[in-house]
Amino acid sequence: MSDRKRLLILGSTGSIGRQALDVCERSQELELVGLSAESSWEPLVEQARAYGVERIALADGDAAARAAESWTDGRVLAGAEGLVRLVVESGADLVLNSLVGSAGLAPTVATLGEGIDLALANKESLVVGGELVTALAEATGAQIVPVDSEHTALHQLIAGQPAGAVQGLTITASGGPFRGRSRAELGEVTVEEALDHPTWAMGGKITIDSATLMNKGLEVMEAHHLFGTPYERIDVVVHPQSLIHGLVTLADGAMLAHMGPPDMRIAISYALHGGDSVPLPIEPLDLAALGRLEFEPVDVEAFPCLRLAREAALAGGTAPCVLNAANEIAVHAFLAGGLRFLEIAEVIERTLAGLGGAPVTGFESLYEADRLARELAGEAVAALR
Repeated sequence: MSDRKRLLILGSTGSIGRQALDVCERSQELELVGLSAESSWEPLVEQARAYGVERIALADGDAAARAAESWTDGRVLAGAEGLVRLVVESGADLVLNSLVGSAGLAPTVATLGEGIDLALANKESLVVGGELVTALAEATGAQIVPVDSEHTALHQLIAGQPAGAVQGLTITASGGPFRGRSRAELGEVTVEEALDHPTWAMGGKITIDSATLMNKGLEVMEAHHLFGTPYERIDVVVHPQSLIHGLVTLADGAMLAHMGPPDMRIAISYALHGGDSVPLPIEPLDLAALGRLEFEPVDVEAFPCLRLAREAALAGGTAPCVLNAANEIAVHAFLAGGLRFLEIAEVIERTLAGLGGAPVTGFESLYEADRLARELAGEAVAALR
């Protein structure tokens, strides 16, 4: 029997998933046992054939049916239930959840509920699930290792620090494609401009979140739950070079910084190898060639999504779930040409004002809050057209 770690990748056709396959292919410690995608059945089937897996899943039922017709060498599971079954039936020791949006919550719950370690790139799992997700991990003994470059940096910096030594966390932001623009200058930006990220290559939804700085708000919530740090001790600073990924402030006033090339394979490999550093084909930074590093404050007037995320985080309860659902609806509408860029924040603010935050009594209360928020956000989008 192989002593390699059995790995399941959820969202394998996305940017993170494809890079994870590259890391897996180079590793002697990992054995791939399953793959999934939202609806991209053809590249998923190609991956299944290339890596010899026996189980795949597609969230879209029609796509799953077409995959089953094309690929007869294994089992194809369908729908949200199929993603959960893939987790439970795969025999995985480690699940990489790189699904986009709140669709990643149920597989996260299934993974942790089975006591399987989780490499988490789906930040919405912690934004929406928060205390319930971390409590589930604690109950089953499963480990949650972050895959975001920022949280990987913080994870490495915090490791080994004695209790009470870490006084604050700082998450860096590239500033996105509109860094330095005023609110007035953002009124007529196009979808194409918003998708033109200066540093990272990501999917549409994540790239728009970067342009609005909503991604930093979600990352603040993620850091709060991962590291147990109060919100008032988590800061965000703009660092356009994207070379310092996170910083911690220590009790004596010193700061530790995690620095490296903006290559997601570093964070992915760290998570998949249990926090170990293994060789990767990545050139280290040439500090002399870099010359200097820049830092700027966030302009929350031009980018109100970060403010809204902090407000929802402090409100607690279902408010972060409402914020996330409204953001997903608004970003989808913007990408489809149904909203202006600045109206993304307006839809979110209207939805939060309409629903606020209720106490979380279980995962069902989160699913209901998500449903109601999507309805209200959809109404807000229609009203702005």
